[in-house]
Order: sequence, then structure tokens, then C-alpha cells
Amino acid sequence: MNEAGVCMKKILNDAHQFVDESLDGILLAHSDVLHRVEGDPRAIVRQDAPVQGKVAIATGGGYGHLPTFLGYVGQGLVDGACVGNVFSSPSADAMLAVTRAIDGGSGVLYLYGNYFGDSMNFDLAAEMAADEGIQVETVRVADDVASASLAERQKRRGVAGIFYGYKIAGACADTGASLAEVKETTELALNNVRTMGMGFSPCTIPASGKPTFDIAEDEIEIGIGIHGEPGIARQKTGTAKELVAQLLTPLVEELELSAEDEVSVLVNGMGSTPLEELYIAYREVHQWLFDKKIHVDRPFVGAYATSLEMAGFSLSIFKLNDSFKKYLHAPARTPFVKL
Repeated sequence: MNEAGVCMKKILNDAHQFVDESLDGILLAHSDVLHRVEGDPRAIVRQDAPVQGKVAIATGGGYGHLPTFLGYVGQGLVDGACVGNVFSSPSADAMLAVTRAIDGGSGVLYLYGNYFGDSMNFDLAAEMAADEGIQVETVRVADDVASASLAERQKRRGVAGIFYGYKIAGACADTGASLAEVKETTELALNNVRTMGMGFSPCTIPASGKPTFDIAEDEIEIGIGIHGEPGIARQKTGTAKELVAQLLTPLVEELELSAEDEVSVLVNGMGSTPLEELYIAYREVHQWLFDKKIHVDRPFVGAYATSLEMAGFSLSIFKLNDSFKKYLHAPARTPFVKL
């Protein structure tokens, strides 16, 4: 029961301990590769941090999006992450704790979604880190085409495309590149990433016990955010082919893709969408791009950036060049994903 007496079908002891008990479970299960930073229970880093001489990658955000954020802490990806309450920004102190723990002397790149609370707290953490002599640079992910026009791209939300930011930044840092080089490479990559998603049903934040939105059984929300933010349209559902075309069209148009271009595709489940259905979606994505002679170099299908138990999916397109392809294929591993 929540405070209002509504029964929630969730694996819980106390809704207000949801984040910390979940983190306890993660660290107990994966103590060989992850550990908490002393003094902050929500600051998680690689077991081998800091890696001396390597630019460190730090991320964070509200809980409820696994494997984003801390699920990408590992080899070839992110060195540390911190989380806040469900869908709420982590504190500046938690991010500073991560920064101290992962800095190997070559600086730290902050890589996170473009949300006001995150930006405010991470900027404060960067200032505090600078006072301690740690150099920090920042890249904010803003890949959601539904959340603002191209002319106002700086207002867009960061959603599943952050996965590509982690992959490129982590691989670039592993080459021994400088902080400036890692930042520039990551920004260039994310400039070529676009995402759009749709929701079929809401999720329920444990502490509130209420669905994040209401929707009819035969309706879907187009362009939804990963916190239950409204999209750009609500409509009746359609076939997989129709839904994929609806999401892909604005991504391909904005990236100005044409015949013989190469892309990576991410078909991302929002939390409860069956993997079988995601592969049907990928089938349609592959055929849609094939018909336009656009080549898929490396597809990813699965739950990469979720919203608790929300049903739905998103599509991300990453326009590739030879440099991006090299980083995309570099080895990476965490307890949650092997790439």
C-alpha cells in the first residue's frame, strides 16, 4: 500500500527506501566490479577507479532508468555515476564524491541528460571540483527531437541517445585522448544522434503510488519523455510498420540521411515492452532503411534507457563516420551490458 492506501504490485519493502535498497542489491550482486564511494551511498564507481592517466567519464541523474545511469559504469564506458530519487536529480555533493573518486589526473568529463535540475547540480559540482584542482568539462545530451524544434535544440531532453555518448566517450578516453579531445569527439558524435519514442502505458513512481499519466487501452502517446512527460500527439495505435515509420521519418530527415550513408540503430524498450516485440520493431527499421539504401553498421536492441515499468519504445539513429565506427566497435563491458 502507498500512503493513499492504493495497492502497488511492486517488489518493495518501503517505497521511500526503493532507491537505496535497489542500490544495495546491485552492489551485493556486482561487488567484484562496482563499489560505493565512502561517505555517499548513491555514488557508485568502477572497482578499479581511478584509472591513472585516463580521462574519467562521470554521469548521473534520477533513478528509475536502468541501465542508465549506473548500469554503464564499467570498462570502455563510464567510470562513475550518482543517482537521486526516482526521476529526481542527484545532489552536487554526490557528483563531487564521484568526481574525486574517479579522477586519475587527466580530468573528468560530465556526461548527462539536458534537464534543469541535473544541469544546476552538476555545474555546482564542477565548480567545487575546480576549487580542488580537478579539471571538469561537460557535455549535455539533447537527442529527443519531439521535445523542441531544431532551431531550439538546446532545449531538447536527453533520452536513450545518451547510450551512444557513453560508448563514444568511453572508447575515446581509453585511447589516451586528452579531456578536450574526449569532449570534442563526444559532442561531434551526439550532434549526429537523434531519438524519438512512444509510450503505450505509464509507470508508477513508488513513493507516489500514482501512474505518471492516463491513457486509453487503444491509444499511444507519440514523443513521450522518459519521466512520463507528454508527447506531441496522442493517437490510436497502429501496426509495427506504421509506428516505426512514424518514429523514423523525423530522425532521418533531420540527420539528412541519404543512400549509402551508414548508421547505428538503437531500438530501446521503455521498461516492460517484451524483447520479442522490440525485434519486430527492428525488423521494420531494418527494412525501412534498406529500402532507402541506408546501411546499418551495428544495431542495438533491448532495454538501454528505461522508465521503470513503462510500456513503449524509442528509436535512436546515429549517423556514422569511420572514427565513430571505430569507437562504436571498441570493447566495453559492465554487469548490465556487454558491447
